[in-house]
Amino acid sequence: MAPECGADGEGKQACITVFVDHREKPSSVARILEKRQACVKEMQLDVADYVISDRIAIERKTVQDFLNSVIDQRLFEQMRRLSDSYEKPILVLEGSPARLYNERNMHANAIRGALSSIAIDFGIPILWTENALETAEMIYWIAYREQAGQKRQPSVRPCKKSSGLARNREFLVAGLPNVNSKLSRRLLSHFRTPKEVFSASEERLMQVEGLGRERVRRIYDLLNCDYRNIGQSQEDGKALKRNGEGNG
Repeated sequence: MAPECGADGEGKQACITVFVDHREKPSSVARILEKRQACVKEMQLDVADYVISDRIAIERKTVQDFLNSVIDQRLFEQMRRLSDSYEKPILVLEGSPARLYNERNMHANAIRGALSSIAIDFGIPILWTENALETAEMIYWIAYREQAGQKRQPSVRPCKKSSGLARNREFLVAGLPNVNSKLSRRLLSHFRTPKEVFSASEERLMQVEGLGRERVRRIYDLLNCDYRNIGQSQEDGKALKRNGEGNG
């Protein structure tokens, strides 16, 4: 069970800090957070409505705002920037799910497509809340978990537009196994050039935060296995399969 906002598990005062975008500050969510003794700091955020740690930022949308952003095409650019800027972005949808299909004259499949794209294409989890009070409670709990439990503090990460060359390099490195745009930029920041990324040893790749042993092994094998051997292995596998079918 979560402790009361403003106090840790031992009853000591815990300062939970939430950065809130200046456009979101007048909302009832921000006021509820302040009443719950969170330290709400108004800022002009380039990305998201709430930032609660160095890796988590939250975009809050009411049902009506969500539908409007689908219609005017704001939604997908917002999700892209959110996903590019933070390791673990979250979209909070506030209101009844039933209203999502009744609020505007919009085809249900268009709404389903938008929700699917957010979850699959951008990798952003969607959390439903019933009202502003529940949204505030959810934001506070995630912030408490990050700051009191994980010892992480809010950090603003501006979404910088990449130059054409930078985008091409990021796209090139993001073609490696299980490397998304954030890891691609992290690899390029560490090694400076794609050439250095592709020629790095397993030990050097392991120095990059977030890769992990299994991902490093797959990257290294992809970059260093002889293509002719891979082709031969595939042919051998097909031959074995044909022989097995023939014997069956």
